[in-house]
This record gives sequence, C-alpha cells and structure tokens, in this order.
Amino acid sequence: MITNSTRMTQILADLRGLKDIAVKRCAVQSNGSTMIRTKNRSCLHHRWAQKKDDKKNKTCLNPYDVTPCFSKFTRTFTFFSASSASNKLFWVLSAIIRPIRVIRVLFALSLCCIALQPARADVIPGIDILAGRNFDLLQGKQVGLITNHTGRSLNGSSSIDLLAQAPGIQLIALFSPEHGIRGDSDVKLSSSTDNRTGLPVHSLYGRTCRPTEEMMTGIQALVFDIQDIGARFYTYIGTLHHALLAARQQGIPLVVLDRPNPLGGVVVEGAVPDAAEVAHRIAADTTGCRSLTVTHPIPTRHGLTIGELARLINAEAGINADLQVVTMEGWQREQLWQDTGLAWVNPSPNMKDPIAALLYPGFGPLEATNLSVARGTDKPFHYYGAPWLDPTAVLKNLPELPGLSFSAVSFIPAAPGHPYQGKQCHGVKVVITDLQIANLPLAGLHLVQAIQRTHPKQYRAAGGFYGMLGDNLAWKLLREGITPERIMARWQGGIEQFKKLRETYLLY
Repeated sequence: MITNSTRMTQILADLRGLKDIAVKRCAVQSNGSTMIRTKNRSCLHHRWAQKKDDKKNKTCLNPYDVTPCFSKFTRTFTFFSASSASNKLFWVLSAIIRPIRVIRVLFALSLCCIALQPARADVIPGIDILAGRNFDLLQGKQVGLITNHTGRSLNGSSSIDLLAQAPGIQLIALFSPEHGIRGDSDVKLSSSTDNRTGLPVHSLYGRTCRPTEEMMTGIQALVFDIQDIGARFYTYIGTLHHALLAARQQGIPLVVLDRPNPLGGVVVEGAVPDAAEVAHRIAADTTGCRSLTVTHPIPTRHGLTIGELARLINAEAGINADLQVVTMEGWQREQLWQDTGLAWVNPSPNMKDPIAALLYPGFGPLEATNLSVARGTDKPFHYYGAPWLDPTAVLKNLPELPGLSFSAVSFIPAAPGHPYQGKQCHGVKVVITDLQIANLPLAGLHLVQAIQRTHPKQYRAAGGFYGMLGDNLAWKLLREGITPERIMARWQGGIEQFKKLRETYLLY
C-alpha cells in the first residue's frame, strides 16, 4: 500500500514536469511572448497573462486545454501537441489517482470507526428475547419485578423501564435484592419508592428477605432478572429461592430471564453442603436472611445459569412453582464472561471485574474470618489482609500453586461497616496467571492454612465461614495440619453426584 502510494505520487510529479515543459514551448512559439501565472487564481483553471510590452499576440488562456493560439495578423494554426497530450494525460491520471487516494482515506477512517464501536455481543440475554416476543408471557397481567441495576438489555435499557413501557402489561411493584435496586449499597435497606417510575420498591434485604403476602398483593406474574456471578454463597441465589416459594404460594408464574454464568458452565468445584443441614438452616431462619448464602446443597462453583438454577431448585427442593425460563441466545457452556461480548456491570459494589468473580468461589469464604477482603478499594477480592498480618511470613508458609502467584500488598479498606475501615492492612495479593491449571478452592484453603500457621492466636473464623465454605470440619482440619488436598478429596463424591443431577436441568 505504501509502495503503490509512493509510485502514484512520483507519476504525478513527472506529469507536472511535462506540463511545465509544454507551457514553455507554448510561450516560445507565440513570437517570444512570455506568459506568467497570475497569483490567487483557481488551481483548476489557471489564467495566464501576457507581459505589457507584448500586445500583438494573443496567448493560450489555458495551457491545459487543446485551444489553438492565434496571431492577430495571421490565421496560422499552431497546435501544441506535446503540451496538450501531456496535460490531457496528466488530468486523466489525476482523475483516477486522486479518487483512489480519497477512497484510501475513507477506508482508513471507516476502519477507525469500526474499531471505536462497542464490540458486538455474542450473547443475547433473556430480557432482549422476551422483548422481541412482545413480552408474550406477561400480556394482560399485573407484574412484579425482582431486579437491580444488572437487569438491563443489550443497549443498556433497564428492565424496569422496558417492562414499565411495554404495551399490554402493567408493572405494579419492584423488589430489590441485597445491595438495593441500584446495586450501590452494602447495608440492609428499607422499602422505598422508585424515583423514575413512582413504583414501590420492596426490599428483600431488610427486615425480611422473603416477599411477603402484602408485597405480593395484586401481582399476577413475578419476573426475576438479576445477573448472578456463579458462586453458591452469592445471595442472589437465595433471593431466587425465595421468589420460587412466593410464586408457588400465590399460585402465579415466576418468569426468570436468563443470563450468562460469568464463570462458565463447565467447571464444577467446591464443597457441597450437607442437605439435612441446609434444610435445618432454612427451617430455623424466620426472616429468610440468615440462609441466603446456602439455600440449596450445590457446589461452591456450580456451573449453572440463573435459569438452570431455578429449574434445579424448583424441582429438587420440591417447590414446584409455575416456572418459565426465557433462555438466552448464543451462550455456550465454555464461555467465561469476557467471551460473551457483554459489558461488565458490577453486580455488587465490590465485585468490580470478572477476575474478582473468578477468585470469589475460592477465596470468598475468607471474608467470614477476621480478614479484610479489600472492600472499598479498587481491588476487592484480589487482596486479603489485616493490620496485624505479616505478609512475608504468610508467603513463606504458602506453597507454590500452579496458575497462581501471590505477593505482599498493603491497602486501606474504605467500605463502611467492614473490618478495619480506614486502617492500613498488610496482606496478600492473588493473581491468576493461568486459569486452565489454577485450582481456586484449593488455593483458598492453602491461604487459610498459611495464615493459621503464621498467626495461630490472631486468626479466627466467624460462623459464616462454615456455611460459605460448605464444610463444617475444614477449619478444624486445617488447624490440625491436614492438607488442603485431603480436605478437598472429601468433597469429590458430592461433586460427582451433583454433575449427574444437573444434567437434567441444563438448557445449553
């Protein structure tokens, strides 16, 4: 491309030289009259002036033309063949080459525009599919919507706005999960009113985490549209469980608008909580809030979409609600979030990137110890530490693990209501170097054990650790020096059973 452009430029320069030679010959053949270019004229129609001392002969007004030169006293026709041929050739080639240059520029600009455009999404979420079907499942109904800021279409429109403006349906109530309808809160919230629509917003993370009969008044169909992140103890799964129960109790359909699992749909890993213990926790939970992180016995990383989870929980928990899942288009099980073409929207204030989501199933349970997971920094769930922690000593007790690197880091957590807010913490930074060989649940156990060995008196676990990890004995076994590999081997039977079970409920 560069070589051709250089050659074209050289051709034009050579033609300009021929033109100048032809003009000089025209001047010589016009009885010695000298022609000069008049300044400030059009570059396409050059006019030529005759010197004042030569008024006898007329000159060629346009040496690019084939117009003959005449003498005032003679009708001798002088045709400047050399000049006219070269000029004509010059303009013909110019007419060809210059558009080529313009086309090249336009082509380059078009490539730039394409590069600057947002990447086309390869996956179409359930909300877009339902909208394309004119919201057929909801026509003629009064609708309640469980959602937050992650409920959005491909073009960024809120599911709230889409349902509120859809003809043939009436959106009458909104329900917000943990972190609120806008996804910007880390504390429990009271019910409120949505400023944009004027609709009531019933908090499902406040005094109660279950939709009450009062909240469900008048609702003929319940819709669930929230982006999950693929870890059992992320509370949106608990909210889904409560939604299934509420729909069954009210005798109305629950419509789940499916979305991708950011961790993909192939890998299944982590402990499966004991089913009897899960049932006991749910039965003892009067508000539905304490059991949000473990509402069904599934592995930590389950590899299911929110729609597939709804199908599994609805059947296996014996709820049997009228469940209707609006499936996605284009999603494949091996896809991680970055493969979907969808924009990342923080599903909660401190889940700030897809890498944090990948780390979360393995290291998330450490938040239920007296460590900070760097909430309120730019790298939550990438850093783990405390003011009393000695990272150098911890790293010495931490073995090399394939696909991961660990290094010392200092940070100041800023999120309100969390450990060590505003205090400098020293800790460990986790980086995934090769996801294909990294075992994140194993790495989480190794980090716990390394900190136990370094700070046996200071490092403590809260009650939530057992529920999040899904293994009540793991903390004690790690303290006793049992290797994380042996602890994880105890989980394998439950994982294999779950893999067989989930086959029935897969949609993709």
